[in-house]
Amino acid sequence: MNITSEEADNLVQDLQRLIRQPSISSKKIGLEKCAALIVKIMHQNGISTRLFRVNDGVGVNRAQPPPLIFGEVKSKSNPSAKTILFYNHYDVQPVEPLSKWIHHPFSGKVESNRIFGRGASDDKGELITRIVAVASLLRQTGDVPCNIKFIIEGEEEIGSTHFKRYLERFHDFFKCDAIMWEFGYVDTKNRPIINLGMKGLLYVEVIVTGPSTDIHSSLAAIVPSPAWRLVKALNTIFDDRSGKISIRGWYSEVQDFTSEELLLISNQPPFDEIEFKEKYNLRKHLVGDRSGNELKKALAGSPTCNISSISAGHAEKNSGIKTVLPSIAKATIDFRLVANMVPEIQFERLKRHFLEFGFNDISIRFIHGLSASRTPFANPFVKLVSESAEATFRQRAIINISSAGSGPMSLLVNAVKAPCIAAGCSYLYSNIHSYNEFARIDLLKVGTNFIMDLIERFGSTTEL
Repeated sequence: MNITSEEADNLVQDLQRLIRQPSISSKKIGLEKCAALIVKIMHQNGISTRLFRVNDGVGVNRAQPPPLIFGEVKSKSNPSAKTILFYNHYDVQPVEPLSKWIHHPFSGKVESNRIFGRGASDDKGELITRIVAVASLLRQTGDVPCNIKFIIEGEEEIGSTHFKRYLERFHDFFKCDAIMWEFGYVDTKNRPIINLGMKGLLYVEVIVTGPSTDIHSSLAAIVPSPAWRLVKALNTIFDDRSGKISIRGWYSEVQDFTSEELLLISNQPPFDEIEFKEKYNLRKHLVGDRSGNELKKALAGSPTCNISSISAGHAEKNSGIKTVLPSIAKATIDFRLVANMVPEIQFERLKRHFLEFGFNDISIRFIHGLSASRTPFANPFVKLVSESAEATFRQRAIINISSAGSGPMSLLVNAVKAPCIAAGCSYLYSNIHSYNEFARIDLLKVGTNFIMDLIERFGSTTEL
């Protein structure tokens, strides 16, 4: 069963409506309006929907977290059927640098086969395909073959700050038998990429302080620079030649891939290193001089250490020369974690590392942490999703053991005790989190058909 041409047109129009409503969680822009718009769209498409809220502490003027949207459609012909839950989010990344966009980031401009705008792929495009898929089944058959639930949160792009509290407070609403995560990619050969999990995350801030105020840089002859101190400290935690993190005990819980996982990796299509380098204008060797299967293994199962930001002193653009010795230097670091690594334990290892190397003057702040999550390849839901993807995309699916990215998947999986898989229709190079983000209209249509097919298969399966 496929969506009709009219439904395909509605899909594009509804996605344009969502893109045109800004919803930037890091700046608290438009979140309530976007949530209300999604509720309206879901109601128009026959999905029972409500807003859940949690309180964020005391104080009359304290801003409350954006609401979590819960949607549900119960099967009339099969009320005892299993339940599939779709997780998505309605918040988006900031749009800067605005000057780099060829169309306004909240225009929803359609040009040829693309819809441009922030959230076009991450994650409003994926969300719309799921809403339209359910609506199409309801229109064409008058029912759905299984029970369906939606969770749509508004803080994913800032670490899902309150998601755990939502899961605790409204736990009974979210009971299900399987979870479809927010996204899935399609590569340049139109092959669907299915991820069986996500890496965890440790996000920290490292701060070095110096003189009480910025001072004239001539005093660098006698005053130690916090910027140099920060650089030296950061240089001790990562070896960019080997790609290894140099913190004692960092890999203690990391387990080797199983023979089944290694076979899965080796049977995947080769990682196109040439295409990847051309896309991002990379002229040097990749980290650790990895190539072939080692690249795929690193993306799926290697911990990472990345400097997300670093700042000190005068950094304003086009504002002339200002020679100062800064009073403070800061860096934020994100560590991707793999199975069995605990963010809090890794944070303690990082603090111990700096002390052992004599950096007891450095301040380290824990900002955010998530554990990794992974559904075993042998789980029957994996076969169901891959068969559905291959039937609709008409290509062999690429199954990844884990996404290279992170998200709150482990929170939801641990709360409802159900397998979770990430699959969808976002083009691999759709500029997610960058300027000129877009979604391919042809993939949105196929992605909607994929969700319809998956729901039909899920309704008739007896293996889960």
